[in-house]
Amino acid sequence: MFYLLFLLPGMLLMMWAQFRVKGTYQKYAQVDARMGMTGAQVAEKILQEMGIQNVSVEPIAGELTDHYDPRAKAVRLSEVVYGSTSLAAAAVAAHECGHVLQDVKGYKPMNIRAALVPAANLGSNIGPVLIMLGFGLTAMGSISTIFINIGIVLFLGVVLFHIVTLPVEFDASNRALKLINELGILQGDENRGAKKVLDAAALTYVATALYSVLQLVQLLMSRRN
Repeated sequence: MFYLLFLLPGMLLMMWAQFRVKGTYQKYAQVDARMGMTGAQVAEKILQEMGIQNVSVEPIAGELTDHYDPRAKAVRLSEVVYGSTSLAAAAVAAHECGHVLQDVKGYKPMNIRAALVPAANLGSNIGPVLIMLGFGLTAMGSISTIFINIGIVLFLGVVLFHIVTLPVEFDASNRALKLINELGILQGDENRGAKKVLDAAALTYVATALYSVLQLVQLLMSRRN
């Protein structure tokens, strides 16, 4: 029960962050930008103005599934963003283009995050299994400790990934807000709305990083006991 209470702040922050990002997105998804550009057009304009010709803009199914795939050189926008002329769509599309610029300019934190992906996947899938197995084998002494220690080391990859994600996402948002303002994609108070959308999204990354750190601390405390 103590360990569950220890994780509670992180869990509550994650729930609040998800609630806020959905609420903020839905609010500004109902406000059309004055320029009337769709999310796809926003992304294409930014890429064109930046002289980037080898990155495509594609629709993808789902909601808030928007992302940039550096391997495929593709900005993938959820269908509601791809064809929407809302402030929210413009902000999201610009944010993903911010990741494109990071890729083009060799932004180091983005490269580090990409390198951590295999470790994060392994840590999230295998780490908890080994830790649970270790706790289940407490009667076997050192073998139990070995499983738990390996699991914790693997889970550390997850924590590092989420921590490195923070500067990557913040930087992409900053690039996005600068671009949509300088290129006149959004005007005046529209930029404040876009910032609220991206700030709400950033909070989810902060919450996830905090929760992963709390999980790691909890595992270390459990190991001692």
